[in-house]
Amino acid sequence: MKGSLFIVTAASGTGKTSLVKQLIATTNDLAVSVSHTTRNPRPGEIEGQDYHFIEPAEFIEGIQAGEFLEHAQVFDNYYGTSMQSVNNQLNSGIDVILEIDWQGALQVKERYDDVTMIFILPPSKTTLRQRLSSRGQDSQEVIEKRLAGAVTEMQQYVHFDYVVINDQFEAALTELKSIIVAKRQTLARQQARYGDTIKDLITE
Repeated sequence: MKGSLFIVTAASGTGKTSLVKQLIATTNDLAVSVSHTTRNPRPGEIEGQDYHFIEPAEFIEGIQAGEFLEHAQVFDNYYGTSMQSVNNQLNSGIDVILEIDWQGALQVKERYDDVTMIFILPPSKTTLRQRLSSRGQDSQEVIEKRLAGAVTEMQQYVHFDYVVINDQFEAALTELKSIIVAKRQTLARQQARYGDTIKDLITE
C-alpha cells in the first residue's frame, strides 16, 4: 500500500519544526522528507538529518536536471525537496511529511492530487516576535526581515486543507495527529489495507 503525502507549512518562528519532530517521534510509519538548502547550518543542525546542506551551484544544477519535487528561494537561500527520495518513501508504504514553505506547497499540490495540506499559525503577532527573538540565533535585522515577510506567508493559509493554531504546544500536536489519523481511515486507505476483510464482510 502506498503511503500518503502531507505538507506542513508555517511562517518562520511559528514552531513548525518542533511540532513536526514530536509528531514523527510519536507516530508510527511517518517520516519527514529531509530538504536540501543552500543556507548555512544553524547551531545543532545535523547534515542529512535536519537538511542536506549544498552549494548554490549544485542546487541550480539539480533544478535544471528536474531533480526537485518543489523548490523556492526564501530569504536569499534556496530550499528544495528531492522527488526521488519522496517517491521512494511513499512507494515503501511510509506516510511522508514535507515541511516546506507555501510556494513549494503549491508546487507539490499541482503534481499530487491526493496531498493533505496543513498550515500552522501562531496565536498572535506578538507571540511570533517573541519566538523569533528567543532563538538567540539571528540578528535584529534578520528578525525584522522575517517578521515583515511573515504576514505575506500567513495570508497563504487559504490554499490549505487544515489550519492549526500553535498556542499550546501539546494541543497543537494533538490536532496534527488527529489529521494524520483521519487520513489513514479514509475509504481508499482502508480498502487498500483491509480489502479482503471488507470483501468478506459484505459478501452474502
